[in-house]
Amino acid sequence: MLSRVLFACVCLGLYSACSSLSCRWMDQKFSQFSGASLDLLDMMADHQISEDEEVIIIPFPHYLYRQASRAPMEDKVAFMVQILKEVSSLFEEDHVSSSWEEVTEENFLSVINQQADELHSCVGGHRWTNTRLHMYFKRLSRTVFGQMGHSREAWELVLKEIKAHLIKADHLVSSLVTRN
Repeated sequence: MLSRVLFACVCLGLYSACSSLSCRWMDQKFSQFSGASLDLLDMMADHQISEDEEVIIIPFPHYLYRQASRAPMEDKVAFMVQILKEVSSLFEEDHVSSSWEEVTEENFLSVINQQADELHSCVGGHRWTNTRLHMYFKRLSRTVFGQMGHSREAWELVLKEIKAHLIKADHLVSSLVTRN
């Protein structure tokens, strides 16, 4: 009986140690990668959006971030992973007329995808996805690219939205790091 209790304690201790180790990346590297992704995004952006264009921008989903900020840690991290994956999927759109160099985009996507993979390892097999967040990114893509084509101006608007999401997501993860 005592050996079973000891075995259970050892297993629980190992599990706790492993789960905290798996999120060490979030504590030590996330902010570095987040800064790199924002720098690369700034390199890609031309910051010249024509005022003549009448584009209906999908309102930023602040309410989703408020919900995520009140969610358990695993759900917050899963929300972050989903944001990074949604951002990455936006770049599957045609961007021939964009102003950035291809190597900059490759580096940006590499950083974003590594962040998503590393954060996903923090929550293990947690498979929480936010349908509203997915629909927001889908509407963003359809609305901007539908109205403006895949023009340089359209990509500028999308990059501006991506930057806002990455900044909000960075704040969300920072709140986890400071609490742990």
